[in-house]
Amino acid sequence: MKLICSLPFLFSQDGYYSHRPKEKVRVDSNNENSVPKDFENIDNSNFGARSQPQRQPPGGANSNKHRERLQEKAHAEQATWKDNAPILSRSSNEVLQYGRAVAQNGSLPVGPKAVGAGVGSRNHHSRSSQPQSQDQAQTYPQSQSHPQTQHRHQHPHQTRKQATVAPLEVVYDQPPKCEISGKEAISALSRAKTKECRQQIAEVYCRHKEGQLMPEKVTRYCPIEGTIVSKANANVAWEEDSSEGPPSAPVRIAFVLVVHGRASRQFQRLFKAIYHTSHYYYIHIDQRSNYLHRQVQDLASQYPNVRVTPWRMATIWGGASLLTMYLRSMADLITMTDWSWDFFINLSASDYPIRTNSQLVAFLSKYRDMNFIKSHGRDNARFIRKQGLDRLFFECDTHMWRLGDRKIPEGISVDGGSDWFLLNRPFVEYVINSQDDLVTNMKRFYTYTLLPAESFFHTVLENSAHCESMVDNNLRITNWNRKLGCKCQYKHIVDWCGCSPNDFKPADFHRFQQTARPTFFARKFEASVNQEIVNQLDGYLFGPMPQGTPGLQAYWESAFDEADGVATLSDTQLTLYHAFARMGLARAAASLQGDPKDDSCRYFPMGHPVSVHLYFLSDQFQGYLVKHHATNLATSKLETLETWVMPRKTYKVATPPSTFTRLQFAEIGTEWDAKERMFRNFGGLMGPMDETVGMQRWSKGPNVTVTVVWIDPTNVIAATYDILIDASAEYTHYRPPLNQPLRPGVWTIRVLHHWSPVAETRFLISPLAYMKHQPIRQEDTLKLHNGPAKNSYMEQSFHGLNPVLNVPVHLGQVEQAKRNAALTGPALEHWVDGLVGAMWEAGDVCSTSMTGGPGTSCPVMQTCAKTPWSSLSPDPKSQLVPPHADGRIR
Repeated sequence: MKLICSLPFLFSQDGYYSHRPKEKVRVDSNNENSVPKDFENIDNSNFGARSQPQRQPPGGANSNKHRERLQEKAHAEQATWKDNAPILSRSSNEVLQYGRAVAQNGSLPVGPKAVGAGVGSRNHHSRSSQPQSQDQAQTYPQSQSHPQTQHRHQHPHQTRKQATVAPLEVVYDQPPKCEISGKEAISALSRAKTKECRQQIAEVYCRHKEGQLMPEKVTRYCPIEGTIVSKANANVAWEEDSSEGPPSAPVRIAFVLVVHGRASRQFQRLFKAIYHTSHYYYIHIDQRSNYLHRQVQDLASQYPNVRVTPWRMATIWGGASLLTMYLRSMADLITMTDWSWDFFINLSASDYPIRTNSQLVAFLSKYRDMNFIKSHGRDNARFIRKQGLDRLFFECDTHMWRLGDRKIPEGISVDGGSDWFLLNRPFVEYVINSQDDLVTNMKRFYTYTLLPAESFFHTVLENSAHCESMVDNNLRITNWNRKLGCKCQYKHIVDWCGCSPNDFKPADFHRFQQTARPTFFARKFEASVNQEIVNQLDGYLFGPMPQGTPGLQAYWESAFDEADGVATLSDTQLTLYHAFARMGLARAAASLQGDPKDDSCRYFPMGHPVSVHLYFLSDQFQGYLVKHHATNLATSKLETLETWVMPRKTYKVATPPSTFTRLQFAEIGTEWDAKERMFRNFGGLMGPMDETVGMQRWSKGPNVTVTVVWIDPTNVIAATYDILIDASAEYTHYRPPLNQPLRPGVWTIRVLHHWSPVAETRFLISPLAYMKHQPIRQEDTLKLHNGPAKNSYMEQSFHGLNPVLNVPVHLGQVEQAKRNAALTGPALEHWVDGLVGAMWEAGDVCSTSMTGGPGTSCPVMQTCAKTPWSSLSPDPKSQLVPPHADGRIR
């Protein structure tokens, strides 16, 4: 199952060639580790400044013959090409690299410039050679031993400069104590942003080069002989329907909750599900998540057995900071003499229990001497290589830098797996308090290790006197899907490729009930992706909510809070949030039909937005909720209102409908999540400097080629490209390398099959009313709102396609666009409001007054708490309450 995508027609004197990707389809793993067992075709040997061998056209002599046939066909087609019909590949495995760019005289341009490429699906991600588009940039290091991981499309006549390590002049506070010659270290120094980080990298590199950093040999204290402890040594079993009574001495658990982001209501649901007065809850909120920190501090004030760490760290995926955070949390828990706990459990806000608290306590009380930690379950040498344990890493500037190779210390067995575990107190105290050779040197070794939390506790446990307490099960089920979750999505923060689990959906519910081993938690869950699965689990564990419970199918998530400060918003967000608020005021003014002199529902906007929420209903995005201040014109009193704006439908099929029916939907956005196959920028809030991605969703059917055309607000054809869709393809996405700034206004995307319209969608590039959070000046609007230089979005012109596609360019339209580009102040806001109104509509507006009546002068306006949609409306499923008599709050 492959998705093969093509560049548009490009005639060249060097002809054409086809590329046949060879990626094998592999069965997904449900391994509990961050790198599943089947994640073996990713090679991390080439991160850093290394030479890239010149890619040759694949296929050898057969490819040359195929190229000649395609060239002959193209010449014949050129002679009679009047309707711009595409030259289609007969093979679903071919990527045709020729352009459909039409010169103004109707002839094909000659040259090596390509226009675009189709990419990516659940089945295969075909990476383009276009350097401007990071979606198709090389994300997997090139490897001779793993050719199936790298599919780059490059014209034979193009010459690419070999990557070389140039001499680097780095500014240090103190010159390095050694010559830095390693390629990885030089690459890290060239990319590090701050002088402090570069200084630290140089110091770490030199200490390692001089043999002062890593231990050569470490003492093993495990009494069991051999390199690998039998991790299933204990007959750990559990029957869900066991008739055993409650334990006589139930264990008490210290839950360490590691959270970040803005999903406070989802966190509150997790907290309600795991809370009991007998246990303890220690919560670390990422240093960058101030909104969530405020929410959790309020939560902790309501329960005496909940505390928030008085310190905060900015942890990153794979970073040493994550292990530091866990060790510091453990040390805090040990010093809390008023918290008498037996087990340490770490959870994130993306976790949820699949068994009850009492079942977990019964199980752990039975095995109170055990430590539950999941191992990789494969050859140790392979694990060390794939996990990068034989490489030196260092974290600074919130990045994990790879600095070179290192040796594994002698005398111990290195192990690893999942960084989610359940550890008993004696082992935690040993890890924190012991000064023996094993613990001391392992803390030293793992300070410079990638993904240290996935290996440190495993290795210490397996080599310590506690080794016989190790159980190869962390009591969790994780939703691994290699084809979707392993796309090097963390390469911007770590010099390595890794994987991330997918979110559970309702179709996965049976997996929670059919596990062959004891499991008590599952991950991952995201209410903004799918809340129904959480509702199902919650009902399964605690019984259904009472009939008629409000807000059960609704979900609200904060996007902005006044205490965050407007500096946390982009200028695009600030512009659109203000426009949304004005839409609400216009709706309120239109609510009174009658006396035009009645100002009771007329308002003047005041200040920046107070808060913004995403609003979902039945797992469908419903729009934004903007809370804002406004002065009532009748009373001159300041009121706080909340406006609900909904996106209008922009996708429509062609009329009359095409006989081509595989296309199900098309959308343009930013922040494409290839793992969950969705845009994280909900509603597509985009400005002139955003890099837009086109996505298409397909049904199963025969292999086909479609054409995608991007048209700007003045009917300039910005880009066009072909996508060859496999029979089994479900999604494709591509980011054309458009020159910026994009012209503000409503853009159109057309999808064609054999040059016949199939469907089209529209999207808004909003003008900016703010620059650096201040009202924008005309000198900036002229730069940002006039489109790209010479009206050219790419190096090729597609002007000749306008008559073919029946897309006329009107001089008046162009002149109006120029006038709009000079607008500022109220005139600019009026232009913004007109564009936003074409793509969004005000669903409702309400008063935040808790009592209604006196809170607003508008007699027809509802109180927000009485609406089903407002962020202030009732939400019992995530509402916190005092503990019940049984110690629970759910």
